[in-house]
Amino acid sequence: MRELSVAEQRYQAVLAVISDGETVTDVAARFGVSRKTVHVWLGKYEAGGLEGLVDASHRPRSCPHQMSANLEVEIARLRRAHPSWGPRRLVFELGRRIESGESGESVPSESAVYRALVRLNLIDPSGRRRRDRTWKRWERGAPMELWQMDVVGGFVLADGRRAKALTGIDDHSRFCVSAHLMLRESSQPVCEGLAAAMRRHGVPQQVLTDNGKVFTGRFNQPPVEVLFDRILRENGVEHLLTQPRSPTTTGKVERFHRALRTEFRTDRVFPDLTHAQTELDAWVHDYNHSRPHQALDMAVPADRFLTPTAAPIRKPRTNPAPTRPTPRRADGQWVARHASALGVVCVSWQQVCLGTAAANRPIDVWVTDQVLQFYDGDHLLRTEKRTSSGEVRVKRAQIPGGQRQPKDLKSKTSVTDQPK
Repeated sequence: MRELSVAEQRYQAVLAVISDGETVTDVAARFGVSRKTVHVWLGKYEAGGLEGLVDASHRPRSCPHQMSANLEVEIARLRRAHPSWGPRRLVFELGRRIESGESGESVPSESAVYRALVRLNLIDPSGRRRRDRTWKRWERGAPMELWQMDVVGGFVLADGRRAKALTGIDDHSRFCVSAHLMLRESSQPVCEGLAAAMRRHGVPQQVLTDNGKVFTGRFNQPPVEVLFDRILRENGVEHLLTQPRSPTTTGKVERFHRALRTEFRTDRVFPDLTHAQTELDAWVHDYNHSRPHQALDMAVPADRFLTPTAAPIRKPRTNPAPTRPTPRRADGQWVARHASALGVVCVSWQQVCLGTAAANRPIDVWVTDQVLQFYDGDHLLRTEKRTSSGEVRVKRAQIPGGQRQPKDLKSKTSVTDQPK
């Protein structure tokens, strides 16, 4: 037996009243509806016949709060011009335009903007990642308390080389304190970027980095003090390190790298390192002084970093205390070596690798009974525990200071034979 449709059931109820003469009360009780509903069916049948009993659309005739076409077009234009802007940033920018009188529309909600982006196929709903609620967000209470620093690559030059950048973010304000480009991730350019940041913005209380070899030598065997550690120590800065494989500890500088890739567009090719640094400096200035930050309630980082109540800026040391031993010291001796193509130096049959940055360079070694200190010019490259106790060959070395060894000096000289 065929099941009756809703319209047919309503038609039978109407016929029961009109043709059979049943009362509205009896019909309503038999069909399980109210008397008012039966009267509505009678009115629809009288006005439109059998077609009037079919369910019509329940959509409202008007929606006063619906987004206008002009506003939807403006959202699409801003999104295409700035693909990294999400609903919150778009609402903020629309609010600024509406307040300035550029538009007579009302400010939409973030959910309304998100739905508009989905309708316009400008966002992929499946690409949304649910926020991990187990993360604990933390922030220092004042600027210059902590800098998060890291190295990021991906800057392609026209000659085929790839540059990297030493980046630094103030933990409290998200102010970018360093964006120093370099061709090689070695100790010297990294420390030049650190020194430039401290000369420009002052000396922070702490610096947080990962365990990269350009940042620390604490995990070497034996532990050594690299140049980055030395600069921080001489300026009274505490160096904090992250746990291994814990990138979320330096999450603020990692998030800055994401903005750098998407907004500065590191996927393009730069003519040379100078042009890339110039463009990067201009983008960093806009990031610090014009770009609103969602974590700061849409304030710009400079509003927090350059506050009148901030602590006085501490300048870095311009004349650090000399650490290179003088030739007059009697507790050791200078010998000169030439590093191999792999950066290996041999002293008293003890081989020490100084890295490729020291390859094929003249290295001065300060030799004592306990340690070996390797210098490239005035820069201390490495300090190693001396494992041999034999004599040290001079190898036609030149003593630092311009005085050559006397011709009658024996080919083998012991550390203990130095004049007191």
